[in-house]
Amino acid sequence: MRPTSARNRRVVAAILAGVLVIGAVVWAVILFTAPPAGGPAAGVTPSPGATSAVPAPATTAPATTGPTTTASPTTASPSPSERPPSPAPTAAPPVVSPEPPVTPQPPPPPEPPPAAPFPLALLGQDVEVIPGAGQVVALTFDAGANSAGLPKILRTLSQAGVPASFFLTGSWAAANPSGVSAIVSSGHRVGNHSMTHPGLTGLTDAGIAAEVQGAEQAILAAGADPAPLFRFPFGERDARAIAAVNNLGYVPVRWTVDTLGWKGTSGGISVQQVADRVLAALRPGEIVLMHIGSNPDDGSTLDADALPQIIERVRAAGYSFATLDSLL
Repeated sequence: MRPTSARNRRVVAAILAGVLVIGAVVWAVILFTAPPAGGPAAGVTPSPGATSAVPAPATTAPATTGPTTTASPTTASPSPSERPPSPAPTAAPPVVSPEPPVTPQPPPPPEPPPAAPFPLALLGQDVEVIPGAGQVVALTFDAGANSAGLPKILRTLSQAGVPASFFLTGSWAAANPSGVSAIVSSGHRVGNHSMTHPGLTGLTDAGIAAEVQGAEQAILAAGADPAPLFRFPFGERDARAIAAVNNLGYVPVRWTVDTLGWKGTSGGISVQQVADRVLAALRPGEIVLMHIGSNPDDGSTLDADALPQIIERVRAAGYSFATLDSLL
């Protein structure tokens, strides 16, 4: 019977050893397949229907083994880097306060035009008589050549107490500053007779301006202001030349009668003829043309010589004398 017992002991030992091996395998499987607390093992996705034991919280007593339950799939919240960007906040539109209604303002009154240097009624004219002057005569003298007759003329005017008007070229004023001073100091009026005494109708508007403005500057430099009186050299003018002079601030002044004293005795003129021409044309506002200089051929100064007789006869006819300022 001993052999049988020994064999039985070996069988029992083998069974026990097998049981131990199976137990060890089972525990190993449980240890490697059980998920960590809070979810399935890292890298292991539970298949549908699979069961797993849910470990008890660490602060509780060991859970009693019970029936296994099916783990419900959980939806993981995206990490901050995986969350979709939040839409940028929309800026609120600026609050615009309503502007007060604009009350239309009436336009400012137009500025008054600058005062014209001469009456607008004289625009476009080369004046031949002083309008509305009454029993008045204006004696005028042109100066462009020499000043031979000036001393006698100024002396006669002074003795008779008669004012007169003198149209000077710029070149004459520049060459005779003492003559300009004598005219002004005697109380007479000065006008512009161009710079060099050319016929202005053959010049461009720019050429006319150069003549008029050049004379103005020369006369001003000699101590007199010629504006706004102008006389065309040789009396040559047309509508364009008159407009050009007007645009420069001047009114052209012609004459009612030319004494022709500038022709001299060599031209067949005498002192008596000079005086007779003035009296023959006598009328209210008469403008008389005479000259300061002597005749270049015979040296006569007929206008200066006839002046005393002219003044006496005009006054005897009931007329007085005035400068061309009466035009303005």
